[in-house]
Amino acid sequence: MKALVTGGGGFLGLAIVDLLLENNIEVVSVSRSRHESLTARGVEQFCVDLADMEPDHPAFAGCEWVFHVAAKAGVWGNYADYYRANVTATQNVINECREHGIRKLIYTSSPSVVFDGNSIEGADESLPYPAHFNAPYPATKAIAEQEVLHANDAELATVALRPHLIWGPGDNHLVPRIIERGRKGQLRIIGRGDNLVDCVYIDNAAAAHICAAERLSPESDIAGKAYFISQADPRPLWDIVNAILACADVKEVKRRIPAPIAYAAGWMLEKIYAGLKIEAEPRITRFVARELTTAHWFDISAAQRDLGYKPRISIEEGMKNLRVYLHNK
Repeated sequence: MKALVTGGGGFLGLAIVDLLLENNIEVVSVSRSRHESLTARGVEQFCVDLADMEPDHPAFAGCEWVFHVAAKAGVWGNYADYYRANVTATQNVINECREHGIRKLIYTSSPSVVFDGNSIEGADESLPYPAHFNAPYPATKAIAEQEVLHANDAELATVALRPHLIWGPGDNHLVPRIIERGRKGQLRIIGRGDNLVDCVYIDNAAAAHICAAERLSPESDIAGKAYFISQADPRPLWDIVNAILACADVKEVKRRIPAPIAYAAGWMLEKIYAGLKIEAEPRITRFVARELTTAHWFDISAAQRDLGYKPRISIEEGMKNLRVYLHNK
């Protein structure tokens, strides 16, 4: 057995790599740069920009599973850059799977592909894509997800997973941002602060991908479908944020700002940054303001039933692991 992981040196990608290696599966990684973490694990690496990848790339040769994890994340930036990294790259991965006769493609999507700015409470996968997005990341991830699902056929089985707010030891995005802003006193509870949110611990998110790969085939019920992945344990957003801050011994967030003011500030900053062509991310955007003031929790019964997914590590256990990690860095 041989599997390819795009973005194998990233947070989720590396967790998937480790599970594959534990199951004695040979792993190849494709990313734009080399990663010492992969070298230490003996993983063969190909350094290539997926959006510029030449046809019939040798990285895909002999692989039976492809996990397409790599993406351009974030809440601010040029749409064309997001489209190139998230859509063009995904189209190239699909083409390579066909070129090399690969039978299984597991795509890492995001619940943000169905976020229209309103609360999502207990929704399942029947929730439609919105007509408009407030940021290029969810817009391009939605296009890429649809490309993957439409590619499903008798030769190539595809499935899309939508893990929500992945966190845990080794996180290089969400957790560091929360801790940094918490230490600088830049965090504010926006609105009432009681909006319930799902999240998913890194090991659970990675395990869901392996579950999907094992059950996926052109004849399976999961082929051509998308699945929400979470802890199935929604909690007030700021309880989760403060728990992460506590792991780093940072004071909890107590100060508040009204939701309309936060949204207006996001709109104004977007206009200013775009007008002045500032590449740095604004302190707040409309998308972030909506994300922080609405509920986001999902019915994952389909993933539990069809994939056999079960979040085995609880939030409490995950926080203990995170605290140990942060204090040993």
